[in-house]
Amino acid sequence: MKVKASILIVDDDESVLKTARLFLKQKFEYVHTINHPSLFDDVMQSTPFDIVLLDMNYTKGESDGAVGLALIQHVLKNYPKVELIAVTAYGDVDLAVEALKNGARDFITKPWNNDRLFGTIERLLSLQHKVSKIEDRNGLIGKSASFLEILSTVEKVAPTDAHVLILGENGTGKGLIAQRIHDLSLRRDQPFVRIDMGALVASLFESELFGHKRGAFTDAVEDRIGKIQQAHGGTLFLDEIGNISWTQQSKLLTVLEQKMITAVGANHAQTIDVRIITATNADLNKLVAEGQYRQDFLYRINTIEINMPPLAERKEDIRLLVKHFFAMHKKKYNKKELKLSEAAFQLLENHLWPGNIRELNHVLEKTVIMAETSLISPADIELVEKISENEEDNLNLEAMEKRLILKSLKKNKGNITHAAKDLGIDRQVLYRRLEKHGL
Repeated sequence: MKVKASILIVDDDESVLKTARLFLKQKFEYVHTINHPSLFDDVMQSTPFDIVLLDMNYTKGESDGAVGLALIQHVLKNYPKVELIAVTAYGDVDLAVEALKNGARDFITKPWNNDRLFGTIERLLSLQHKVSKIEDRNGLIGKSASFLEILSTVEKVAPTDAHVLILGENGTGKGLIAQRIHDLSLRRDQPFVRIDMGALVASLFESELFGHKRGAFTDAVEDRIGKIQQAHGGTLFLDEIGNISWTQQSKLLTVLEQKMITAVGANHAQTIDVRIITATNADLNKLVAEGQYRQDFLYRINTIEINMPPLAERKEDIRLLVKHFFAMHKKKYNKKELKLSEAAFQLLENHLWPGNIRELNHVLEKTVIMAETSLISPADIELVEKISENEEDNLNLEAMEKRLILKSLKKNKGNITHAAKDLGIDRQVLYRRLEKHGL
């Protein structure tokens, strides 16, 4: 049975194209060949290829791989989901290494061994499948090393009943990871119940979590099942777990140790079977050291610890996330004609994102709603600039220059001539400044 995948081969040697196509067609559902990079975009826009085998040289006598290396950069920017395999001449190790540094996933040399070629493609498809499995979740998208490591941990821990503590800044996707752990667990067909502990009124803590009996207090007009019992057999996700008091920690610790709850006003305890996942942006070890958090409770909830990195540390994932949210909001607001310019992509990739993925999603939604033209430029994107400590300490002139340029572009609706006039510089000088700042 053929592997369900589409392969594109780019090479100027017709004999290589024919040989590769004949072999790979026996293994994969769809194989296509082109003999020049100039045909690349037309083909890629008509067919969503999974793997591209890319020759590095296309002019007789040249061996520097300049064309191939430039095309690798083009693919990374415009087709980030595609896995690239560089094709080099036998013994050209330096060029192969350069291709890998530029973003190719692997390389093969001509003439190649068919088993090696098939194995390389199969391995990359497996990695691609691992990433794509999580792209059905809103914002749970990425291919960076840190993100794939988190995914690997999730896949290992999900089938167990180990308690998981998810740490990270607000907006990094902690809730999505918790949901993913549940979805991959043996409890997937049972309830996933989420409680925002930070929003829980202290006086209702026991009633919300453990439930209450009719008449237990003034407003208890009927029996109520608590959140923990609602999650029986499934997963209980306690978000913002760093916000609960010492007393509340003690009560939850008792539940975790005894696996029993007693509703407010009840005479008998009930056995519960729940898997606990918690999350917080607080430094719990620091809170323990300050005497605000119970060490024994922390031990109970963090059998496995997952640290979500801020979006600023996942730069290679930003373009994927931008495309995901942009497409989602275009569909939501019926603006299918909208496109993001390359300059807009670069602006979004270079932003520090203090609000992380949540902020990125919000910015793109607002951009789609307010768009006045079909092509989104940097001037159409409203960002909240966050000055780094180094910039603040050094009064960084480049950061100030970048903000002035963005302000001028926004004021002049992206008109370069008018923006340059406002800034008191020539158009060509402004173009150079835009290139320098990645705008």
